[in-house]
Amino acid sequence: MTLKIDALYRRLRSVSNIHVLLALCAAHCLNDLLQSVVTAVYPMLKSELNLDFTQIGLITLVYQIAASIFQPVVGYAFDKRPFRFSLPVGMTSTAIGITLFATCSSLAGILVAVFLIGMGSATLHPEASRITSLAGRGHRGFAQSVFQVGGNFGGSIGPLLVAIIVAPHDRLYVLWFLVASALCFAAMKPIVKWYGGYIRVLKTLSKEEAHIPLPLSRRRTVLAICVIVVLIFSKYIYMTSLQSYYTFYLIERFGVSVSQSQMLLFVFTFATAAGTLVGGPVGDRIGRKAVIWVSILGTAPFSLLMPHVSLPVTAVLSFGSGFMLSSAFPSILLYAQELLPNKLGLVSGLFFGFAFGVGGICAAILGEFADHYGIITVYNWCAFSPLLGIVAAFLPNLRGKTGLR
Repeated sequence: MTLKIDALYRRLRSVSNIHVLLALCAAHCLNDLLQSVVTAVYPMLKSELNLDFTQIGLITLVYQIAASIFQPVVGYAFDKRPFRFSLPVGMTSTAIGITLFATCSSLAGILVAVFLIGMGSATLHPEASRITSLAGRGHRGFAQSVFQVGGNFGGSIGPLLVAIIVAPHDRLYVLWFLVASALCFAAMKPIVKWYGGYIRVLKTLSKEEAHIPLPLSRRRTVLAICVIVVLIFSKYIYMTSLQSYYTFYLIERFGVSVSQSQMLLFVFTFATAAGTLVGGPVGDRIGRKAVIWVSILGTAPFSLLMPHVSLPVTAVLSFGSGFMLSSAFPSILLYAQELLPNKLGLVSGLFFGFAFGVGGICAAILGEFADHYGIITVYNWCAFSPLLGIVAAFLPNLRGKTGLR
């Protein structure tokens, strides 16, 4: 890393603070809470507008295109021209989308609404992840974990709030979620102030001075990215099987009630939050590659045993699976950012978008398989997917080679 970049980081110490990371966590939480409203309101939307499942699928497709495919585009654009108000712009899009989603009475209006909500997500994730990496210098794994936990928490409580606020009334009550949007704008104030300071310092450097050398050759960088893609597939095949179909598996295999299955799903969800919080700081200490290797491949003993044990042991193994798998994502993202240190937004957008897309595709494929072969058979198959984590052995070691701190 050049002396000029060292000077940049020293000058940023005066405007960097833990409160920026906490604000990023809060913004991520509130954004993902708002994003989760879309699918949570589907049953009410289907009934009110007399939609069929094909039209519900179209709504999901439009939302996924906006929220996933546009993420790397947004990240690349702001890599080229950093903009201090990028996060408020994204939340403005989400707020307008929520308003339309609550009030529109036509399919066309709903499609516009979910597109705007998706674009808000496509703006926040790459930009907030970039700012998290910059603000978390020296403890980037810890910073990314704090940021990710915010999103996990927001996404989990969104449907619960819909059940409490909207379901007993009508879709117009979705407007109450604009309160979350207002809180998100408030959380973004210290972020905008800090990021503005970063951009001002960055502008004092020439293009050559601000450029961070790549840690690996182009060929080895491409190879490492290909390995990461395989690891994301490995992670999300099994993660999606638990997130989307775990309750159905428990009901069919053990005959538990719906409420009991939901309680057991909460055990898994809590484990994913805990794993996310732990994975980043451990990566700071022992290296990203080691965490990626252990977390994905280390899920295999839990996943392979789970289809063959009793209900109490299944609950314990689901906790272990969720904890191990979720600890990988902060390290995967940071490893990719360290491969391409001058394209933080593009990398964040690519990997958030790719993760969302893979999760959606896996959910659809696993659902089709479950219809044909049964949910228990699907879990027996998916149990082997974490074994793909062995490809982490091909990841180059970046410790001491990256210009990011």
